[in-house]
Amino acid sequence: KEAGESGLLVRWCPQLEVLASEAIGCFFTHCGWNSILEALALGVPMIGMPQWVDQPTNAMLMQDVWKVGVRVKVDKEGLVMREEIANCINEVMVGERSEEIRQNAKRLKDMAKNAFSQGGTSDKNIDEFISKIERSKLGERSEEITT
Repeated sequence: KEAGESGLLVRWCPQLEVLASEAIGCFFTHCGWNSILEALALGVPMIGMPQWVDQPTNAMLMQDVWKVGVRVKVDKEGLVMREEIANCINEVMVGERSEEIRQNAKRLKDMAKNAFSQGGTSDKNIDEFISKIERSKLGERSEEITT
């Protein structure tokens, strides 16, 4: 369903493909952990609107620790007004902090890419984990032989 000249509403779409598009300026998210990780790995700035469980903590990390986005503010009744959403979009896209937010998102994307590259920290950690399991199994076998 079309939403004016600049939008399209769909029931479902492949989130990773959308986040990977260069046309994406920011990601409006509920701050679920998988969504946060996907946006971080792809370097996409975020606007968070957490609802429950881990989402408020994830939103705090996104905004206050990694500084890759902003969190919407609720009014006295716990509602988010359209003006607040517009302000958040403005802040992430063109506001005073927009460049800092984009740079932080790119830095974390680069860190994730390096970690998952061959020889990166994730690659080394999985090799070390497998090595420990193999040594552990060898230790068990030697105990079986000696008993």
